[in-house]
Parts: sequence; C-alpha cells; structure tokens
Amino acid sequence: MQDRIADHPLRTTTPWNRGKLIGPKPPLKAKEIWSIRVRLKVAQRVRDLALFNLALDSKLRSCDLMALRVDDVALNGRVRSRATIMQRKTGRPVQFEITEQTREAVGRWLEKKDLHKGEPLFPSRINRQRSMTTRQYARLLGSWLHAIGLDPLAYGTHSLRRTKASMIYRRTGNLRAVQLLLGHSKIESTVRYLGIDVDDALLVAEQVEI
Repeated sequence: MQDRIADHPLRTTTPWNRGKLIGPKPPLKAKEIWSIRVRLKVAQRVRDLALFNLALDSKLRSCDLMALRVDDVALNGRVRSRATIMQRKTGRPVQFEITEQTREAVGRWLEKKDLHKGEPLFPSRINRQRSMTTRQYARLLGSWLHAIGLDPLAYGTHSLRRTKASMIYRRTGNLRAVQLLLGHSKIESTVRYLGIDVDDALLVAEQVEI
C-alpha cells in the first residue's frame, strides 16, 4: 500500500477560482456610470454607448440583452419608451423603460448601422445576421471598466443588470417594484440578488416617520 501511495504523488492541479474574485458582482456607482458615458461619447463609440445605456435601463441578463432584435425596441425606426421581452431563463415576460438619453443613443446606432426590423440590435462584426456573443459583451465591459481605473475582474455583466435596480431600491425601498423590473418570480430572489441585509432594512425604516 505504501508503495502505491509513493507511486502517486499529490495532485497539484490549480484551483479553477485561483486569482479570481468569487461572489456577487457589485453594481456601478453614479460617478462611474458618468465616467464611462463621457469616455464613450468623446471616443464616438456609438454602438458601445447604445449598448451601455440600454444594459443599464433594461436590467436584462446578458443572454437576453444580446438576443434583442431591432423591433424589440424600435418601431419604424423610432425607439420606444418601453419594451417587453420574454426572458430565456424563466420564460416569463419582463418590461423595461428606455430613457431619453438611451433612446437617442440607440437611435444613432440604428441609423449608423442601417439596422432594420428582424435584425439583431447588436450584430456580430463577422456576420450581421448573428448577434454579438455574451463573451464579446463581457470583454467590452471589461475595456470600459479598465478605461476608468476599475478592476474588470471585480465586476461582470450582472453589475450592469444590478446597477439601476440597486439605485431604485436605495431611493424608494420598494422591493416589489424592483422584483417586477428584474423579472424575478419570487421576492426572496430579489432580496438575495440585491444583497439586502438588516442594515439596509433599518435604513429604509428610518426614513419613515409615524
């Protein structure tokens, strides 16, 4: 038995999470959003600005964001103020708002790329009929974060999904509204997703006087 053990030295396989930050990815702060927007505008990166703004407004998972078609957000070349899509993960519909600055950014992208009904909203550069991949989206996000001095490994595409939802909860304390906006079927999922703890609940309670 000892000989067998000696013939099989301890494995030295590198753990899959070595050097990686594990756990919920934090949302962006208002000043970080502003910094990224300014850089994208100055660099005239029309597609990236439209993608960044829509990711924040829609609060969609990356798979749903990349699956968007032109007619999901626009009608006859005009970007809607609200949209509804069917979530891939849950099979449930979810609505989202498209703010004025996002409508302008998406509108400029549609015009520049000459995109039409039925085409991917964010097509691949290799094949216009295919959508950009979630991996490419993640790489773009990493470049935006790196440009403003943030560590891309500390964030992810879920950071953009979580950003506006977190701000809405902080300002209103309306957990049910956030649940609907994220398309969660259970309120418990929203609580976990936002990382709400007792201190958060007390802060909300302190804002209400009886």
